[in-house]
Amino acid sequence: MRSHPVSNRWFVVFGAVLIQLSLGAIYAWSVFTPALKEAGWSKLDTQAVFAVGLATFAVVMVFAGRLLNTLGPRRLAITGGVTLGAGYAVAGLAGATDFWVVCFGIGLIGGAGIGLGYVVPIAVGMRWFPDKKGMITGLAVAGFGFGAMGWVKMAGSWGHLIESHGLASTFVIYGAAYAALILVGSTWMRLPPKGWQPKGFEPSAPSAAKGRENFNVVEMLRTPQFYLVFVTFAVSAGAGLMSIGLMKLYPMEALQASGYGAVEASAIAGTAMAVFFSLANGIGRIAWGTLSDYLGRRRSVVIMTASQAVFLFAFAGMAGNEYLLYLGAALIGFNFGGNFALFPTLTADIFGNDRVGQNYPFIFLSYGVGGIVGPMLGGMLGDLGNFPLAFSICAGACAIGAVCMVLVHHPDHDEAHRPASVHGFMHQMRWDLLEDVIDHAIHPEHFQRVSPAAVRDALPAREMVQRRGMSR
Repeated sequence: MRSHPVSNRWFVVFGAVLIQLSLGAIYAWSVFTPALKEAGWSKLDTQAVFAVGLATFAVVMVFAGRLLNTLGPRRLAITGGVTLGAGYAVAGLAGATDFWVVCFGIGLIGGAGIGLGYVVPIAVGMRWFPDKKGMITGLAVAGFGFGAMGWVKMAGSWGHLIESHGLASTFVIYGAAYAALILVGSTWMRLPPKGWQPKGFEPSAPSAAKGRENFNVVEMLRTPQFYLVFVTFAVSAGAGLMSIGLMKLYPMEALQASGYGAVEASAIAGTAMAVFFSLANGIGRIAWGTLSDYLGRRRSVVIMTASQAVFLFAFAGMAGNEYLLYLGAALIGFNFGGNFALFPTLTADIFGNDRVGQNYPFIFLSYGVGGIVGPMLGGMLGDLGNFPLAFSICAGACAIGAVCMVLVHHPDHDEAHRPASVHGFMHQMRWDLLEDVIDHAIHPEHFQRVSPAAVRDALPAREMVQRRGMSR
């Protein structure tokens, strides 16, 4: 893989934001759903394309992590941009209303383009900014959130592209714009020379410890930490993606039930999604990334997922009021954006900085799982007329994710090479005592009474000194 110095490392951030502005196309999908419903699509149909795009995005990103080493970041970003643009062009040139063509063009081809390009700004940004890893990752992925706001408004109330040019032409225009922005941003997607550090940067002892041991993919997959992080990301992302898919449809119904007219309800719901959710989504990426540099990654994820559970549960009572809707959309969007700043850096902290480009795509597969389950759940319950239940289910899932993250700690590298077993899993989770209690309950004959003197003899000398000091 080629690496070149860049005259100013902040150009890397500029290029990363340009790329992510285009890759955020997937979050602008909701602006197209009203026109597609008028063309005869069901709510489930609109969410199915969104879900396929998210799942393809996540799966292709695994292969992109490997291609990063062979193609290099610049060429991989260009490939992603061309693929994304081609997907939207295919959907537009075919008329934009045939479900299978749109699903193939935007869901499969477009999703693949996003997956190819997404890992590049994250991996390159972390290598150029080891001193500001959380903040820079947040900045790099902020464009993904901010981009949705711009693309939604250009197609709707600002640019009126759908109204003036039609849905098909809008798809083609967007495809060309996505490819062009990514081509420009890829100019600065180059890795620093091996061993490069910013001037005056000396990692502290705790920072050096994080990411010191680099786990390869196979080793990472053998740790319980991987699965705990995977589940947490899946439920947190799935809840946010379900919210994105319903952020216009559900508030429109709730507002009309509260007495708003159809046109007014549509405008308010569109503003909630295009402005408040999208803007907070981008701000949340920067804010959570920066906060995690001070609070720590694990603690930040616990706070984010626990508070998201509260916001999702409360949203059903907020959607029917204009100003409460704006507040709810902003809070959910803020926490949703935090996922994309926290989980890449959490992956680097736990499994190593040097291999984050290869490891994070496997963590990111959880986003694909959430991308299928969340939107499909929302679509099915929406067709049944029960949007609030979808938000309540996702709230409970986020609470479970917070508990999973509490259990995460830095794994022992040596244990990744041991044969997989229940005992090994319990040991890596530091649940040995719980394992002994369970074993004692099932097989009491395996245990015998041990005298206090024998326990004292088994204690390390250092611990005995500590106990004597505590008893004085």
